[in-house]
Amino acid sequence: MKLTHEHLQIMETTKRVIEEHVNPYMDEWEKAEIYPAHQVMKKFAEAGLLGIGKPVEYGGMDLDFSYEMVFAEALGNIRGNGVSTSIGVQTTMCTPALALYGSGELKEQYLAPTIAGDLVGCIGVSENTAGSDVAAIRTTAKRDGDDYVINGSKMWITNGVQGDWICLLCNTSDDKNIHRNKSLIIVPLKSKGVSVSRKLDKLGLVSSDTAELFFDNVRVPVSNRIGEEGKGFTYQMEQFQEERMFAVARGLRVLEVLIDETIEYTDQRKVFGNSILSNQTVYHRLAALSAEVEALRALLYRAADLYMQGEDVTKLASMGKYLIGKLAVKVPNECLQFWGGQGVMNENYISRALRDLRVTAIGGGANEIMLEIIAKYMSIHPGKKKG
Repeated sequence: MKLTHEHLQIMETTKRVIEEHVNPYMDEWEKAEIYPAHQVMKKFAEAGLLGIGKPVEYGGMDLDFSYEMVFAEALGNIRGNGVSTSIGVQTTMCTPALALYGSGELKEQYLAPTIAGDLVGCIGVSENTAGSDVAAIRTTAKRDGDDYVINGSKMWITNGVQGDWICLLCNTSDDKNIHRNKSLIIVPLKSKGVSVSRKLDKLGLVSSDTAELFFDNVRVPVSNRIGEEGKGFTYQMEQFQEERMFAVARGLRVLEVLIDETIEYTDQRKVFGNSILSNQTVYHRLAALSAEVEALRALLYRAADLYMQGEDVTKLASMGKYLIGKLAVKVPNECLQFWGGQGVMNENYISRALRDLRVTAIGGGANEIMLEIIAKYMSIHPGKKKG
């Protein structure tokens, strides 16, 4: 993936929006445990950033996936992963299948206003008993004439409190093949029977509204289904690849910021007459962490290149997601140690980042699930070999 002047423009535009409309308010939003999603989405939309890879006829720019990755990296400059996660749901998690497989009418009704920042979207996959095990979801959508009647619940739904619609994965048949009995359906969150059970209290991502949702005999038209019935599992697996690469790209920049700020702090802080940074154990460790971050960026850029060529990047995307999950735990933890007492003060970004980044090894597929996928593609997983 080679960066051009146009890529750098996307990056600079994103940074400008962040510095003007996001970072000055992050502390306030963290204290409130929510941020104004519609207001912020509109600012990004006005800069043309919510539909980078989406069709021009629905308000997008129809640029290739490399621009989406540059945007995701730039979102790492937001000083709170709750907001960047929410934006990523809007751009990279709830809309790819809609853009690829949704009907023209469905795209006019949901994709265009989402790109315009007028609607906030969610992705509804996880349930209390089915997180990384997507095939185990229990939410159902039963056909009744020209409608689906939906019953069930979804858990850990980003944008679930403020959202306008959800891209919902549910069981639409009794087919025993769990990979062929699911569909993706757009459900307006103001529909009768949809309720927000609670806004979840979380360790990190505090400014992101995350909800548990219930669906009680919710009726939506069959025309709200994305693509073919029974293809939902396949469509969601495709969406996961973009989600996982987003997590890597955004995470890389966050980790770079933490390393840079740790270098600055340890260079200024004097202990026993010398800067903390002058200790070999400190500067060696920071150099090693920086090398690991840069190596992961190379893997991500290779995966993005292959993805743009139409190749299956499940293995590489899973490797990237696994590695960012590990680094998201290691880097803030090791950097915080060099901050000493200041590291545990909430006034310093390092403590927020430590909490925010911990979920990286869980959300979008836990590290252990990533290793299962990688082993399958390596044909070394007993009983689950690819092909």
